[in-house]
Amino acid sequence: MTPQSLRLARPRPLVVEEIPPATARRLSRGHWFYDFGRAAFGTLRLRADVPRDTALVVHLGEKLDAAGRVDRTPPGSIRYRAIPLTLAVGGQAVRVTIPPDNRNTGPAAIRMPTGLFEVLPFRYAELAVEGDLDITPAEVVQMAVFHPFDDAAASFRCDDERLNRVWELCRYSIKATSFCGVYVDGDRERIPYEADAYINQLCHYGVDAEYEMARHSLEYLLFHPTWPTEWSLHCVPMAWADYLYTGRKDMLAAYYDLLQRKALLPLAREDGLISSETGLVSPELLEGIFLHHPHPLRDLVDWPPGSFTQGGQGERDNYDMVPVKTIVNAFHAWNLELLAEIATVLGRGRDAAAYRDRHRLVVESLRRVFFHEERGVFVDGEGSEHASLHAGMIPAALGLVPPGREGDVLTHIRSRGMACSVYGAQYLLEACYRLGDADYALDLMTAEHDRGWLNMLRVGSSVTLEAWDHRYKNNLDWNHAWGAAPANIIPFHLVGVRPATPGFETARIAPRPGRLRRIEATVPTPRGPVCLEFDAPGNRPGRLLVTTPVPARLDLGGVSPAAAPGPATTTPLPPGRHEVPLGT
Repeated sequence: MTPQSLRLARPRPLVVEEIPPATARRLSRGHWFYDFGRAAFGTLRLRADVPRDTALVVHLGEKLDAAGRVDRTPPGSIRYRAIPLTLAVGGQAVRVTIPPDNRNTGPAAIRMPTGLFEVLPFRYAELAVEGDLDITPAEVVQMAVFHPFDDAAASFRCDDERLNRVWELCRYSIKATSFCGVYVDGDRERIPYEADAYINQLCHYGVDAEYEMARHSLEYLLFHPTWPTEWSLHCVPMAWADYLYTGRKDMLAAYYDLLQRKALLPLAREDGLISSETGLVSPELLEGIFLHHPHPLRDLVDWPPGSFTQGGQGERDNYDMVPVKTIVNAFHAWNLELLAEIATVLGRGRDAAAYRDRHRLVVESLRRVFFHEERGVFVDGEGSEHASLHAGMIPAALGLVPPGREGDVLTHIRSRGMACSVYGAQYLLEACYRLGDADYALDLMTAEHDRGWLNMLRVGSSVTLEAWDHRYKNNLDWNHAWGAAPANIIPFHLVGVRPATPGFETARIAPRPGRLRRIEATVPTPRGPVCLEFDAPGNRPGRLLVTTPVPARLDLGGVSPAAAPGPATTTPLPPGRHEVPLGT
């Protein structure tokens, strides 16, 4: 029987914020320019007293040209629209009607809810009167659509201003891209994708105590899946993250059977390793995971693969696309580990034991087949000699490195730089923290070159890009939440606040500041914010202030090893405010 969505999520209605211009200036007679400070999905409302019916053109866009005007010919999918409008005699307010885009309002796209209006992402507006009438608008307002968002729920400041700017870019990106009420992949398509949504989910948890939009997105994707092999393997992590942060079992219980299908067990051979390219993809398997939305199943590795880039290399670090791939099996092993946990939570002891046994088999096979002992690296797949960044960073992020070889894998990861996309950066940064290199993670997040978040700001965007730069994806858009990884990496790994038990009944606080000397942060949880202040002035003793609404376990191993309680122990903290001295 084909499962049906139970609609367990209860997303809140979208809201419209009226945002005045940050700056306004008159360019010439009857021609005005407005900057709203940041891009948002919405439309424009304006009012002007005019002595007669007056025609004008409204120019809306995300990008400026070299002259500081709205760019009429932006590259890729960066948005611009010229919309004719007539102001009636008098001073009546007029809302600009955004013409629908054929692609992002099509059958596969998430449509704007009934009762709202079509939107366009824009930061800048120009009003140009047709004719010689000079007007001074009495009101120009950006009507921006968001999922309800608490701007004060999360904060982060440190002594590296570059990282502060990256944090704010990524934090705001999660708010700005919430305009559909479901996690979508930017304005070009407005389609949910599993891996995009997983990163978006974690980022949303990092910047607001809001969980229903993630739940709604998971339910949608379970019944509207997409084609990449690895994307199917992101459904179980989404469901597990929901349980960890909310403490609610309803998603796990309701969709347990469907979640098991998403792990792709029928693709396994005798040693447990899976492949979508060895003749095991059956019609029954496709029907089981895609339901009423049939697709071929294809390995992605990273995106784009080269077809949208200048030079054609793409974001795979020359990954050797052999049939049995390391990263597909790393994700599969992760699914098995999480399914064992889910089965335990649901009281399915026999399933839990079977999944643990299967996980051990796959991890053993993965290390035997893909890890090159002499070189100390993971190769790209069975029979390959190539060791891409991806083949190392994803097993590392998921805890699959053979014991004692962490240093070798880290050395290889560092040698590759940011040789992955903005999606891959999520796992690269997680790998850095998992392998104990907080400083390299900081290097990546504050890089000044064009493969980093500062470049997104430098090119002029106020929301994270779909790719590092136009030359790495020539149809990129400027409003893609899957590029906002620091919005979760900073609170959960750098500040180090995560649930120790589901629903944050207890918290784990394990700061990993690296070279940073000062941090002030607020991390949202469903039980109230955890606040942390870290101050380590040079070689003098420092201090850590922690305010927690729930019992917590404090791990100081990444802050001050001399003050840490030991390599395998943590210090209990009751709810309240605590000052912890740090040794030199």
